[in-house]
Amino acid sequence: MLTRSDAGADPVRCHGDDVTSKGALEAVVELKGLTKRYGELKAVDDVSLAIEPGEIFALLGPNGAGKTTMIGCVTGMITGFEGRAAVAGLDVVENYRVTRRMVGLVPQELNWDAFFTVRQVLEFQAGYFGVKPTRGEIDALLDQFSLLEKADANTRWLSGGMKRRLMICKALMHDPVVLFLDEPTAGVDVELRDELWGYVEALRERGTTIVLTTHYLEEAEKLADRVGIINQGRLLRVDDREALLEAFGRRHVSVTLSEIPSPQVLEALGPHQVEVEGRTLTLSYGQTEGDEGGEVDFFLRAIVGAGARVESVEGGRSSLETIFREVLHGDLAQKEAMR
Repeated sequence: MLTRSDAGADPVRCHGDDVTSKGALEAVVELKGLTKRYGELKAVDDVSLAIEPGEIFALLGPNGAGKTTMIGCVTGMITGFEGRAAVAGLDVVENYRVTRRMVGLVPQELNWDAFFTVRQVLEFQAGYFGVKPTRGEIDALLDQFSLLEKADANTRWLSGGMKRRLMICKALMHDPVVLFLDEPTAGVDVELRDELWGYVEALRERGTTIVLTTHYLEEAEKLADRVGIINQGRLLRVDDREALLEAFGRRHVSVTLSEIPSPQVLEALGPHQVEVEGRTLTLSYGQTEGDEGGEVDFFLRAIVGAGARVESVEGGRSSLETIFREVLHGDLAQKEAMR
């Protein structure tokens, strides 16, 4: 199989200027002012971004946000864009023969050759990149994705989950530096989704940089090192997953009582903003793990002091899904105010 050194550049030593909050870093994928127009529509609008070697970068956005278009510009599926896109420091337009060998793409749609066996599909896929894998190399890849026993089966008889795994195998046949996964778990069941997550984490451990688009916010929250939020072609926010959760998230504590809270309990809580739902009282507070303002302490003491009997206490923080919606709504509100 093609090794990364064969691709014409050392992916770890390439340099680029990061335009996110992290400052200068070595970038394996770099976008500068990337814009793709379809008539008056800007599918991608002046996007600048740098993706680090070996990370899992999740690109989040609603349908039509520009995620797939952005990936297409980097992988060569879409041309005629403005700005610059580079892989390992090499411009994807000027050096397309090299950069296209350095990227792998698993598209949203299942795409396979229905008249060939699983092994033949991978042999043909490798041939597109001038790679001549041995039978042992193909078997090793199939075994990694639990497809070895189907190696000589016609692809039309594979289940939907097996076809999804085969798509990933196809994208890995030339050992790409960067793997783009465009909605990889769309339409799969929960069990297969967990299985695919395991494959993604294993790929990252071997050093593959992964760019993931997804509608499943829990997927990004579990896998991603960094998260980018895109809407209407514009990149709204890029940050570490934990930093994003910390910056936008709020913590909460929920107390479930043995009975509906009495007026005395609610009065004891004073001015604190408490959500009441049945027997459960929920206090949202701050963004830090500590309770420096004593809000939680006051909340719990007030409930007990008012004579309420507590059945359970649970704590947590905002999910990435909540933050995602907050960022999108903030962007829409800003656009509305500018009209």
